Amino acid sequence: MKKILYIAIMLLLFSFNKKEKLRSEIKEINYSSYYKEAQQYCKRNNLNQSKFILIDLGLHSGLKRFFIYDFKKSEVLNSFMVSHGCGDNRWGATSSKDNAPISNEIDSHCSSTGKFVILDRGVSQWGIKVNYILQGKDKSNSNARNRAIVLHSWDAIPSTEVYPEGTPEGWGCPAVSNENMKEIDKLLKTNKKVLMWIIKS
Repeated sequence: MKKILYIAIMLLLFSFNKKEKLRSEIKEINYSSYYKEAQQYCKRNNLNQSKFILIDLGLHSGLKRFFIYDFKKSEVLNSFMVSHGCGDNRWGATSSKDNAPISNEIDSHCSSTGKFVILDRGVSQWGIKVNYILQGKDKSNSNARNRAIVLHSWDAIPSTEVYPEGTPEGWGCPAVSNENMKEIDKLLKTNKKVLMWIIKS
């Protein structure tokens, strides 16, 4: 019994240490160039110059990788969990938790990278029944509207980090938890034409 308990504790410590190592690696990722480019892009294209959203699908899906950035304060205001598309894997599983499949093709069930403008607030069949239309602005995400890629919540998405487990994968929409969507919804109702930039670092 003591041996089993010892092994369990060691596995728990290993998982914790690995997660903390990943956290330190995330802090070392320099997003400043993305923030600067996003600010310039928003000015050139008459988009919201107060807030901006960066999603890094290069991070493990069990970690927070949805960042709300404040241009005026030059800081990240909040970070959330977010899903990515399952691609050829099973919907709702976590098969690609450390390597999100990327595609702009219709019916690929993948996430797309690139700059999106967050447009109209609509009604969703998922989560808190709210979604936001995403307009892809790059060649890499030009099919977003045709693919019905929207920002929405999903009951299956956790609000807290679950690493080394992953976040359930959908069909390409950036989906967040119901709790987090309420916060995001408040922000988007008062900040129009917000830029969302999805990258894979």
